[in-house]
Amino acid sequence: MTAASPVTPAGRGRCPARARELAACLSVLFERDVEIVERLNGAQRRLRDANDGLWSGLSPGAFGLLYDGAAPVGQSAIAALMSDALSSGRPESRTAVLGAVQQAHWTIDRAFHDYQFACEERRQLAVEVGELSQQLTEVLCAAGWSAADARNADVHELAGAVR
Repeated sequence: MTAASPVTPAGRGRCPARARELAACLSVLFERDVEIVERLNGAQRRLRDANDGLWSGLSPGAFGLLYDGAAPVGQSAIAALMSDALSSGRPESRTAVLGAVQQAHWTIDRAFHDYQFACEERRQLAVEVGELSQQLTEVLCAAGWSAADARNADVHELAGAVR
């Protein structure tokens, strides 16, 4: 008697070709999920960095600096531009502040859209994974695997299984 393995559980049928096909599809989808998660993390990092650059060290009333100089400046690049606008009194300094705020706005906007798109892509991927997982479980159970063994099978191993 052969020892139990994820490909051939003890006393059960071997891995059918259809199960290998389904497992290979799932393996590819799992790799795609890793790529989507990396994109989600990148978008989240861009959101956090843009937000930190916008608000780091600023008080809620810091934009009042453009008009009355009453609020403390803080430590961000935008705060430095605001301080310069206040001290210089030049209109172009105010334009630089507004340009920096606008750039932060568009960075946040793009990162947010990238994040939302990746979330939707991952949701659709989850549906596909669920459907293929169910099919794989059914095929393995039809080949004599227990439902628990079928659900716990390593798709990467099954994808490379030899008849």
